[in-house]
Amino acid sequence: MTKKLTETPWRIFTGSGVAGADDAWKTLPPPPPWRDRAKAIHSFVIEEPLLDAVNAALHLRRPLLLTGPPGSGKSTLASLIAAELHLGEVLNWHVTSRSTLTDALYHYDALGRLHATQTAPEGEAVGVDRFVTLGPLGTALAAADRPRAVLIDEIDKSDFDLPGDLLNVLDEGEFEIPALARDSQPESATAVTHRVRGADRARHAVTNGVVRRTHWPVIVLTSNGERAFPAPFLRRCVRFEMPTARESFIQAVVARHIGHAAVREQDEIRAFAARLVKGENLALDQLLNFLYLFSGPGGTDPDVRSRMQAVLLQELNGK
Repeated sequence: MTKKLTETPWRIFTGSGVAGADDAWKTLPPPPPWRDRAKAIHSFVIEEPLLDAVNAALHLRRPLLLTGPPGSGKSTLASLIAAELHLGEVLNWHVTSRSTLTDALYHYDALGRLHATQTAPEGEAVGVDRFVTLGPLGTALAAADRPRAVLIDEIDKSDFDLPGDLLNVLDEGEFEIPALARDSQPESATAVTHRVRGADRARHAVTNGVVRRTHWPVIVLTSNGERAFPAPFLRRCVRFEMPTARESFIQAVVARHIGHAAVREQDEIRAFAARLVKGENLALDQLLNFLYLFSGPGGTDPDVRSRMQAVLLQELNGK
């Protein structure tokens, strides 16, 4: 069992080069509570304007586009919605500049199937099902039992056309998987159903190679504000820009996560809020990290605190 943070010496690692005892790892304290997604969603602080935006998106069956700096809680919100509405595990898709629409929908391992066909015993058929995997959005559209929540993270990293292409698929509510469609028999009146693995590790039925929506997925898109989006895309989303955190909001967040620090560290919280108002690029979890380490009972060497303040609370300027 790991020790409580307040029972752990600051220097778990001494740099001596001398190996510790076999159970030296037991000196490690527990991780901060917000590093555990299940705990983080129960401590999430949501204000009225954001709450209204979420409900508007749910009523309208529109994607919720959240814009704001890293660490402002955009991704955690998707988990909070999924937990409260019992939508199952959030299906995550982290977008990069190389991401394509197909990545979100499905993956077909053509080389794997070719190899399996070539090495299979003579006369043994190699089914296509096990070489198709649904992506996060494809899984949500294929899910028949309930709506699923999809987090499309950092959509602003994508190429120009991807956001619009994603919403086209959502509006149409279906897409074709060519490998499965070829394996079907369109001239026959009998439907061919394949069961393929989803991003949630469950099997989903796909009939005649076409995934058709049973439920509208709950879509949360996040953007760090690094690019502008075309008007047709913005029109089809419910948009919300995460506001600069006020001092009262920061106090509420600290109180939820660390409790005592909200009382002990008023000056630190006030200074952090002032830096945000000035426009410095900071994430709230930086302050949580610092207060978690240095605001507990008993305090810490002031020199260590000062050094780590410079390390943990420095601006996120990419240097």
